[in-house]
Formats: sequence, C-alpha cells, structure tokens
Amino acid sequence: MDKLLIAGGIPLSGEVAISGAKNAALPLLCAALLTKEPVTFTNVPQLNDIGTMLKLLAQMGVKVTRETSKVGAGDTVTLDASGLNNAVAPYEMVKTMRASILVLGPLLARAGEARVSLPGGCAIGARPVDQHIKGLTAMGAEISVEHGYVHARATRLKGARLFTDMVTVTGTENLMMAACLAQGETVIENAAREPEVVDLANCLVAMGARISGAGGDVIRIQGVDALHGATHRIMPDRIETGTYLCAAAATGGEVRLTGASATSLDAVLDKLMDTGCEIVAERDAIRLKAPPRLTAVSIRTAPYPAFPTDMQAQFMAINAVAEGTAVMRETIFENRFMHAVELIRLGADIKIDGNTAFVTGRPKLDGATVMATDLRASASLVIAGLVAQGETLIERIYHLDRGYEGLEKKLAALGADIRRVK
Repeated sequence: MDKLLIAGGIPLSGEVAISGAKNAALPLLCAALLTKEPVTFTNVPQLNDIGTMLKLLAQMGVKVTRETSKVGAGDTVTLDASGLNNAVAPYEMVKTMRASILVLGPLLARAGEARVSLPGGCAIGARPVDQHIKGLTAMGAEISVEHGYVHARATRLKGARLFTDMVTVTGTENLMMAACLAQGETVIENAAREPEVVDLANCLVAMGARISGAGGDVIRIQGVDALHGATHRIMPDRIETGTYLCAAAATGGEVRLTGASATSLDAVLDKLMDTGCEIVAERDAIRLKAPPRLTAVSIRTAPYPAFPTDMQAQFMAINAVAEGTAVMRETIFENRFMHAVELIRLGADIKIDGNTAFVTGRPKLDGATVMATDLRASASLVIAGLVAQGETLIERIYHLDRGYEGLEKKLAALGADIRRVK
C-alpha cells in the first residue's frame, strides 16, 4: 500500500493548475444516464472516484470514451447511454464511493427502475439516503430497501413539491435529475446551494432541461419528455483550491493557482485573510502570500455559502502552527475530528469537546508516522507534514487518490520535498 513521505520546513512557492471538481464531476457523469444521446465533459479530473464511476456506468451499458491529458489539464470524457441495459449498481462497485447513490434518480427517471447498493465512502459520520428516498416516493416511485439495496420502480415520475428535512447536496442533485423527466412541475425546497449543484443545473439546461432557481434554496423543474446531448466543462475544484492555499499559508509560502475561481470560495478566502495572508483574485487564478506567522482563526462549518466542512481539517492544520487559540465547531458531520488525534502525534495542541475543537498554535510541529482516516483528514496531515521538522510518513493515502489529482506532483512543483513510497 502506498504512503507519502514528506520532509517538512520548505515554504511553497510557484504556480500550479487546479483540476476539475470531483464533487461536480460525479453527479455530472450520472446525468448522462438521462439521455440516449452522447454527452461530452471536459476538465474531468484523474481521480480514483472518477474511474470507479466510469466503470459503474460502463457495466450499465454506457459507452465510455476517455481522452487523457497531463495532470491538471483535465480529461475529456464522452458518455453514450443509448445502450443502457442494466439498472443495477452493485455493492462491489460502489462500496468505496458515497456518490454512487447519484445514479438512483437518473436511472429511475430514464429506465423506470433502479437497484442501487447503499453506498460507502469516508467514515466521517451518518450521511443517510432517506431524503433521496422520501423525495422520489413523493414523486410516485415505489421504493423498498432490502439486503443492502435500494430498489425503486416508477412507470413515470410525477412532479411534486419536495421539502428536505436537512440540506443535502447529493439529495438535491438526485431529485433535480429525476425531476427533469418527470411529468409536470417539481419544486425542491430547502435545496442545497452549493456551486456544484449550480454546475449540474447548467449542464442539465444545456441538455434541454427546464430548471430555475439553482443556487438558491428553492429550485423549480418543469419536466420534459426527453433530454438531448451536450458538451459541458466541469467547474474548478474549490476544495482542492482551498487545500493548496492552506498549504502555502501554513508553510509561509507564496503561490499562484491557475484555473481557479474565487467566486465559490468567499468564506475560505475571508478566513485566510484573517490569518494575515495577502490574497489577490484574478480572472482565472488566485494568488496568496503568507505572513511570517499566521494568526489563529476560529471557524464554524455550515452549508454553503458558509464555511465548508470539507475545509475544516485543513484549517485545523493551519491553526496548529498559528499564533493564538482557535475554536473550531463542526456542525455537519459528527465524526469529522478523527484527524485531530493524528495531528497531536505531530505535536499539535488540540483538545476536543463534542463537536468543538480548541486548537492552540505552536511554533513548530515534529515529523512522525501518521494514518489518514478520510479524504480531507488526509489533506490536513499533508499540510502538517509540510510544516513539521523532520520526516512525516502518511499511511493509507488511498483516500487522497479519491479526491486530489496528482497531489505529490503538484506539491513537488511548488518546491515541496514529498514522494510516494511503497
């Protein structure tokens, strides 16, 4: 199993390209199930989760064509679902990937039936699919959950007024895709407002869907009889962008990230400026220059446009070496402080009380062997390793390969002493 070996203490410097967004690409690939015509996506990142999703679609009868590019340049993927012949997502293929549930809505709307294994992914707390099931049931689907599978049937879904009990990104995306081919109007209230939801809506509109309100908490979809093919460029990965900005900040570096967008990162950029960083947003790039020592910043995670839970771990690594004490509250997932124990192994001063972490910065961290527990926890350990004196060995980095394209290559291009070892 691969590991990452990092020799810390080198300020990051230079320029690196940001990849397409994993959390946008996965639902977009599923959207191709809604039409018999080919759909082409550009700026597709080279990630394990993307590969898993393409294999899943291929075993359903979707023809997959992929043109690979160099790291950061984005692949081109064309999906042709005209030969869709298997509406099953088996456990063996989806057990490592939470986003597999996103085939449920499109399959049901297009094929009238779907059998999807309950998904796996990061062990960061309960992420139930009950909101997906509740919404599809309200649209006329007959759904049962048996032997670890969600089995859904519907001759044709019907428009309905849907209210999610909690803000759910994948739930909003699943219901929005299903509603595109439903009869009549569907209204999703308490909808997720994330930029990835907007990116999906833009693609669906390009395919002939009638959607309004994406980006707000009420989305309206007028069902149509069929969708057609389209070409869509996947948005930049805002979490990858934030992660590299945090790495540069923690190491006292100066970087320019190309192919990045500041418009979806307001909460993160505001907090980075509070640490003392200088940030300049260009049209398609972001520049950051770190101060001699960061100032600790308190955060509270919440649904977009507030501070994202996917950036909490990276800011914990920043606060571990910043001046002062930060209070960090996690309101989205109940098990998302597992990286704290590993950061403590590197010398961080962190105390946990329920969903709150108290982080007091120290002048330095010390290298050690640590273990990644989930995708964003892995990123926080990389940031800490880049700062720590001596060598840090990070085990179980397969989590990183699910969400960061060529991480060690991009960091090495910024001057980091980092390499993958067996």
